Amino acid sequence: MIDQLSVHDLKKKFDAGEKFVLVDVRQANELDICKIAGAVHIPLHELTQRVNELDPSAEIVMQCHHGGRSQRAAEFLVAQGFRNVANLAGGIEAWAVHIDPGMARY
Repeated sequence: MIDQLSVHDLKKKFDAGEKFVLVDVRQANELDICKIAGAVHIPLHELTQRVNELDPSAEIVMQCHHGGRSQRAAEFLVAQGFRNVANLAGGIEAWAVHIDPGMARY
């Protein structure tokens, strides 16, 4: 079972200066529209080849547009032995609606 992190809880983590890795699994053209500062970009189709770029002991939050691709990515990481993985519920769309209304949406 993958933890679902709300955008409000993610904002609290940022504001508190917590140490975690936000991984954006969207395509590069989606990042050209909008992105959350500090996110590591690993497109979903590259995750299997690039998983070694992530620290299995780190807290990792997976993020995409609405939460579907990042959920699959989080499940993959857990299957690889990662233990502290969450999915950003609602993805960057929810972030734009609830946290950063000035962010471009698509």
